Amino acid sequence: MPRNLPRSIPQTLDTISEIGSEWRRQKLPLYLFLGLCFNLILAPAVLAATGGDLSRTQAYWLGALVLLTVALSIYLFFVMFVPERF
Repeated sequence: MPRNLPRSIPQTLDTISEIGSEWRRQKLPLYLFLGLCFNLILAPAVLAATGGDLSRTQAYWLGALVLLTVALSIYLFFVMFVPERF
């Protein structure tokens, strides 16, 4: 097994570099991942703000709805004021 270790490290580094190059070309999966990570921070705050009236699932969906609303409003703001870019 120690003989395979030096081969696996370059393969792992190649795989990581391929993933990095794909993320540079395709931004949507990265944005979705970051949005989900931010929702992990936002949902407990929503749950605490409601005082426990909502279930945990409802708090996560409400947090996702807030993130979607903010993202859509930012997108529409840019579309309205910089239309030649789109």
